[in-house]
Amino acid sequence: MKYYTLPQLQQQVSKICLGTMTWGQQNTEAQAHEQMSFALDAGVNFWDTAEMYPSPPDKDKQGATERYIGSWFAKTNKRKDVILASKISPMSFLRDGNTRLNAEHISAAIDGNLERLQTDYIDIYQLHWPERQSNYFGKRGYTEAMAQQDLSELTPFLETIEALNNEIKKGRIRAYGLSNDTPWGIMRYLWEADKNGLIAPITVQNPYNLLNRLYEVGMAEISHRENIGLLAYSPLAFGVLSGKYLGGRRPKGARLTIYDHYERYLSAEAKWATQQYAMIAEDAGLDMAQMALAWVNSRSFVAANIIGATSIEQLRDNINSIDVELSTDVIEAIENVQRQQSNPSP
Repeated sequence: MKYYTLPQLQQQVSKICLGTMTWGQQNTEAQAHEQMSFALDAGVNFWDTAEMYPSPPDKDKQGATERYIGSWFAKTNKRKDVILASKISPMSFLRDGNTRLNAEHISAAIDGNLERLQTDYIDIYQLHWPERQSNYFGKRGYTEAMAQQDLSELTPFLETIEALNNEIKKGRIRAYGLSNDTPWGIMRYLWEADKNGLIAPITVQNPYNLLNRLYEVGMAEISHRENIGLLAYSPLAFGVLSGKYLGGRRPKGARLTIYDHYERYLSAEAKWATQQYAMIAEDAGLDMAQMALAWVNSRSFVAANIIGATSIEQLRDNINSIDVELSTDVIEAIENVQRQQSNPSP
């Protein structure tokens, strides 16, 4: 395994991060426990979850993922071996809709996180989405509707930062991060924290893969210059970059077979680009999924690559991508596809 140092925590996290959002929907508690044990044995010490998981969101199943993690901690007594990230989420069915990013709602959310996880601290606590209308799934760019939103009606950035700093002082979280945010949002958090002498966010979790490289536009430089690493999610674009959906296939039990309303990575342009990447992998003698993951692993601004799997076989292959080194020819071929069809999926 390779590791990335988070200086703010003075700790190394595995470059491969264990994603958990299928646990409670596509995976049972026993399967989740098996994945956790396997990943930790493979050197994956960084895990990511959220209060709203499993995904897709389901009011009746909400919190199952964290409960599975908590029961594994209780069974194995290995909480200290794991660097754990979780989130406060904006779903309306959570806490009777009390999901604002203010001190009261953040505190209540963490109460629930800690109880389900059977732990007394979370290493990195993330804001799952901004309160403002921004960066929603399937939306590309800053829309007129977003521009009309009155930010004065939302929780001030400083209030959110103070609430999170207070949770750090209490020892309930060790650090905090952002998610699904924009260059303006990230810089505003960093500016407010610096201006007021407060602890700043240390990570940002946004989508990043061969079909969606929008993070490189404005965000990657912030990661470099401001030391706020990317936790890349959807590195396989909901499994599309494994090649299993090519030719219109919908394998039994696959995520996009079960949840066929997720079409963001299946546009005509995305299908074309996916086919090109499949040919690049075949010509290079590479497994397509491992090539896509290895490419994300190789980006210097990526602190961790959040993988997900529904089987141990998938998990093993995804973790092993850390050992795949892409040649300059493969990287140039990938860049050529990007030049021809830039970011086909929002």
